[in-house]
Amino acid sequence: MRSAEELVFTTHDGVELFYRHWPARNVAENATEKRAVVIFHRGHEHSGRLQHVVDELQLDDSAMFAWDARGHGRSPGARGDSPSFAASVKDVDTFVRHISAVHGIAMENISVIGQSVGAVLVTAWAHDYAPPVRCLVLTAPAFQVKLYVPFARAGLNLLYKLRGNFFVTSYIKAKFLTHDAERIASYNTDPLITRHISVRILLGLYDAADRVVPDAQAITLPVQVLISGNDWVVQQGPQRRFFDNLGSTAKELVELPGFLHDTLGEIDRHLAFANIRAFIARVHATPATPPALLDADQRGHVRDEAVRNSQPLPALSLKNLQYAFTRLSMRTLGRSADGIRLGLETGFDSGATLDYVYRNEARGTPPLGRLIDRNYLDAIGWRGIRVRKAHLEQAIAFAAGRLRAAGRPVHLLDIAAGHGRYVVDAVARLAPKPETITLRDYRDDNVRAGTALLEQAGLSAIATFSNGDAFDENALAAVTPAPTIGIASGIYELFPDNTKVLTSLRGLARGMSQGSYLIYTGQPWHPQLEFIARTLTSHRDGKAWVMRRRTQQELDQLVRHSGFTKIEQWIDDWGIFTVSVAVRT
Repeated sequence: MRSAEELVFTTHDGVELFYRHWPARNVAENATEKRAVVIFHRGHEHSGRLQHVVDELQLDDSAMFAWDARGHGRSPGARGDSPSFAASVKDVDTFVRHISAVHGIAMENISVIGQSVGAVLVTAWAHDYAPPVRCLVLTAPAFQVKLYVPFARAGLNLLYKLRGNFFVTSYIKAKFLTHDAERIASYNTDPLITRHISVRILLGLYDAADRVVPDAQAITLPVQVLISGNDWVVQQGPQRRFFDNLGSTAKELVELPGFLHDTLGEIDRHLAFANIRAFIARVHATPATPPALLDADQRGHVRDEAVRNSQPLPALSLKNLQYAFTRLSMRTLGRSADGIRLGLETGFDSGATLDYVYRNEARGTPPLGRLIDRNYLDAIGWRGIRVRKAHLEQAIAFAAGRLRAAGRPVHLLDIAAGHGRYVVDAVARLAPKPETITLRDYRDDNVRAGTALLEQAGLSAIATFSNGDAFDENALAAVTPAPTIGIASGIYELFPDNTKVLTSLRGLARGMSQGSYLIYTGQPWHPQLEFIARTLTSHRDGKAWVMRRRTQQELDQLVRHSGFTKIEQWIDDWGIFTVSVAVRT
C-alpha cells in the first residue's frame, strides 16, 4: 500500500482544492524522466476512495495524483456544485499544470485517467485546452446519464431557467455501481460521499458532451476508452460515437462484459487495470508525436466543414428556404433593430458591430425594434463574445502583472483593435497604467472611433491609434516602442489561411523580446457556423461570413512555431471562444 501526502493547490479563482500525492517508488536506475498518473474520480466521490486504484495499477515508477473536485470530499464549495461545468474544466487545467510545475514532471510524461463525470471533465479539457499530456484513459465516461424519468432533461432545463440553480438527489445506489460487497459497504457509510448534484453541473455535463462527442476529431492524444457492459448509470451509445469520432491515431476501445458503472471498483477490476497498464506502457514506449497541423487549412475536418458551409444548398431544400426567409426577415423587419441594421451596413464581423455587441444595449424603432435587438444581442455567439472581452481584460491584467513583477515596462500593442474598447476597459483597471499603448487597425472608421474612445478615457497622453495591417510582417516587427504585450484578438478567426497567420505571428515575434507576452484568441467550436455562413455578411467583401474554425491544438501549434509558449488560457461556458497568453521564448 502506497502512502499519500495530503496537499492543496490554488485553482484559477483563488479557491484551495485538496489533493493526494503518492510519490513514485521503485524507479529504474536508468530512468531519465519522471512520470505521473493523474486520476479524476467519479461524480459524488473523492480521492480517498482511490487508494486501491493507486495500489492495483502497479505503476510504481510513476507518481500518482488525485484531487477532491470542487464541492466534493475535503475540497470546499457546496456539495456537488461548482460555479459552472466550464469552471471545473478550468480546475482540471490548473491542477495538471500545478502538478507539472510544482512536482517537476513534464506535461508529456503525465497520463490522465478520468472516471464517469471525471472522464467528461478530462475530455472537455483535452478538446478545449489541447494539453500536451501523454494519454487519456476514460472509464465509463458519462456523456449521457440515464435519466429514467421521461423528458427529465427538458424539465430540468425549464426549471433551471425559471428558478435558477437547485440540487437533485442522486438515484444511484451502491449496488448499481459494483458487485464488490466491500466497495458497496464503503460507499454507503462514507461521510464524504456527495449525495447531491447541482442542476447547473448536470446540465453542463450534458451540454459539454453534446459538443465534444461529435467533435472528438479535435482530440488527437492517445486515448483508451473502457466501457462497462452492464452499466445502469450512463448510456453506451455516446461512448462508442465518441471513440469512432476521435482524431487519435492511437486509440483503443475495451469492453468489459458484466461490469457495472464503477469500472475501477468492480469485483473483476484486475481486467481493467491490466488493460490500462498495458496501454500506458505502449504509449510510453514510443515518442510523443502530436500531428503537425500547420497545414490544417488545406486538409482535415475543420477545413472540410468550412468548404461545406461555403457551398450552396439545393434551391428547393427546406434548409435553404429557411435560411432565405431568415435573410429576408433581417433585411426587412430586422432593420428596425439597430444591431442588425449596423451589421447589414458594416458587416457582422466589423469593429463597429463588435463594439455594439460589447455595449449590450438593445436599441431600435420602439417597441418591436428593441425587442428584436435584445433577441439579437442575446444570441449565443454574441454572449460568448462578451465573455471573451472579459477574458481579454483578465489576460491583459495577467500579462501586465507578470511584467511588473519582473521589473519590466508595459508597452501594449493591439494589431487589429477594432474600436479598442476591451483594451480601454482593461487599462482602466490597471495600476500603474502602461507606459505606452499602440492600437492599430486597417479601417479608417475604426481608427477614428478608437481615437475618440481613447480621448474619452483620458489615455491620449500614453496611447496612439493608427492605420496598420495585421499581416504586414515587417511593419509589425518595426513597431516602436517594442511591445512587451502583443494582442491579436478576433483577427485570426476571420482568415482561414494559416500562411497569413504565421506571417503575422512572425512579425510580432521579431518585434518582441524574450519574456514578452502574446495574447491571442481562438474559436475551436461554434454551434452556429452554418447559420452564420448562410445568413450573415462579412465586413471584408460584403459576402457570406464563412468561418474556418481552428482547433485549439492547431492554433497553439501556430503560436509555438512562431516562438511563443502558451502559459494560460480561458474559455467561455459554451466552449466557443478562447483567450490565451503565451510568452516569447
